[in-house]
Amino acid sequence: MAAPRILLVRHGETEWSRSGRHTGRTDVPLLDEGRRMAERLGARLHRAPWNGLPGVEVRTSPLARARDTCELAGFGDRATEWDALREWDYGAYEGMTSPEIRAQVGGDWQVWRDGARDGESLTDLSRRADEIVAWARSADRDVLVFAHGHLLRALGARWLGEPVGHGARLVLDPVGLSVLGWAYDAPALSRWNDTGHLDENMSLDR
Repeated sequence: MAAPRILLVRHGETEWSRSGRHTGRTDVPLLDEGRRMAERLGARLHRAPWNGLPGVEVRTSPLARARDTCELAGFGDRATEWDALREWDYGAYEGMTSPEIRAQVGGDWQVWRDGARDGESLTDLSRRADEIVAWARSADRDVLVFAHGHLLRALGARWLGEPVGHGARLVLDPVGLSVLGWAYDAPALSRWNDTGHLDENMSLDR
């Protein structure tokens, strides 16, 4: 069997993701549009060539926006909740936009470099991403995870063996589909931030 892959899905749109507010541990619900986005993703993954991803192990963040995306996409009955998939804890910056944080702290603050005051450190985030990578590589099966933008970007960086701050270069939109796989026996990005299922003019069979 081919080496195991991680299929990643960021949750659908919320009011806070739409407005650019850092949404860590706050349990913000999906917007109606976010629910429709999740359903379109599910329709795509249940058609060829994905065919419902039989045999894939499914895990989801326990936060409602990820858990509901998983359910609406048609994988809720197969999913196990896992705390490791929770979003980055932004501490004192929870609910704030980047411009608001920069106005408060001064300078050119950037979360991937400077972290969040009273929140989860970059080191701890990296350890958590490494735990997920180790789990995914532990058996001969693909895995599908439903989680959050920054956590999944950190996961992409660590899959590649890059410092967690490399996640700054891995943009990920709501219900973006990504696949962490292999090329020449080395970890690779097989697919990243694929949102073709949201294009009304695009066939869902890709």
